[in-house]
Amino acid sequence: MLELQKESKMGLLKKGVSMKFETLRKEYPAFYYHGFSIVESDSEIQIVYDFEIQGLSHFNPDYVIPKPKGVDHIGEYKNIREVAFNLGMIELISYWKLTCSPNVIVECGTLDEKQVMWWKNLYFHGLGEFFYINGIEADPKNFLFIVAIGTPFDGLEDTRTYQGNLIPIGGGKDSFVTLDVLHTLKAQNKGFIINHIISAENSARVAGYENENLIVIERSLDQRMLEFNKQGYLNGHTPFSAMAAFASSLTAMIYGIEHITLSNEASANESTIKDTKVNHQYSKTFEFEQDFKWYMDTYVSEKVHYFSLLRPLSELQIAGIFAMLDKEVHETFRSCNVGSKQGVWCAHCAKCLFVYVLLSAYLSDEDLIHIFGKDMLNDETMLDLFKQLSGLVDDKPFECVGTRDEVNVAVCMSIQNYNKANKEIPYLYKVYMESKLYTVYQNKQVDLLEFNNENLVPMPYQKLLKNRLVEAKELWKL
Repeated sequence: MLELQKESKMGLLKKGVSMKFETLRKEYPAFYYHGFSIVESDSEIQIVYDFEIQGLSHFNPDYVIPKPKGVDHIGEYKNIREVAFNLGMIELISYWKLTCSPNVIVECGTLDEKQVMWWKNLYFHGLGEFFYINGIEADPKNFLFIVAIGTPFDGLEDTRTYQGNLIPIGGGKDSFVTLDVLHTLKAQNKGFIINHIISAENSARVAGYENENLIVIERSLDQRMLEFNKQGYLNGHTPFSAMAAFASSLTAMIYGIEHITLSNEASANESTIKDTKVNHQYSKTFEFEQDFKWYMDTYVSEKVHYFSLLRPLSELQIAGIFAMLDKEVHETFRSCNVGSKQGVWCAHCAKCLFVYVLLSAYLSDEDLIHIFGKDMLNDETMLDLFKQLSGLVDDKPFECVGTRDEVNVAVCMSIQNYNKANKEIPYLYKVYMESKLYTVYQNKQVDLLEFNNENLVPMPYQKLLKNRLVEAKELWKL
């Protein structure tokens, strides 16, 4: 009965939000992207945007990028203006979602019909979680209409030669693996971080990326948006990785860097809500990666190659490589979004549990407890999250976690290790062993040499990645 009451309350809440959605769209029918400015000083380049929800407020978020030595008047390049404009197109969605205004009027720059369709597709799928959580039944065709009335950008042609890798660092295991695989190219690499997140900066430092080898840009949200969120305007998840794609592209073009080398894996393609297209990680999918490359090549610049080095791998393969890295790396990395700003593991969220389960296929209890500060597999309060991650219930948590299949394989690999060592099975895994899933997966192991061919990884980089997989297979004897 209590569960039914909870579901009923949730239904009423969603109904209330859905009604608010329609009311706000009528009250605020127009969202304006007025323009942006590029302000260049001796030490930095600032991009300031001007958005407006007509009748509500203006918004002026900005980005500040450290200026590379020997580069001047960068804002006069045509391709820099193009990418700055498009960064504004993804940035605006954080403000648009306050009222979900049906009309977006772009007064700077131009968009052809294919671009309009591209942006609508990104907005719709990137806001899938936002719509789902808020109970909003959005029509992909009519949830918004984009009209661009600006003029084409002009400016200087960029004749520079681009080279090297810009490697986004989030602080988790994935970016550590990318940095490790590309360690022989370190002299031509630069780390990339958005805002001063302590977990990301600690990871960069341990990997040897500091000072000239690390670019930290600042993204500032307009405080007026945050105030409207507090007042009850619509709020929810937006496609952060799509914003990071354009922000890293802008940075790469300012610095003349050829490759934006991501750490997104094949597992990101799986939907969060079973039998739907609702995916918390949509802008980490291979679909988005391909779409982004097409868009950049067609409308901005072919000088930058955006790809994920780890796309050919599953999370379980990545964990196998990561588990080989030294103890300083294991003690430094943080995949927990709850504790990322403080540089800690909260040890109570879905992301913490997911990473713990994956690494349990390779590392000992002692190592895991040392890393996370807690024995999460014997924590009974984690059972509901464990069921969501493993597929004992249908829907995954709204987090950046791997597939149900690889969680099951990781659990069973860990159980095999417990049995070989004659050690007691932890609580969560005892519950799992009573399920039908255990009968399906109990004898399965990861294939560390498996390579997903749906990727954009350049051949020389594929060779480096495959070499590391061979080393992992030899170490773990799998």
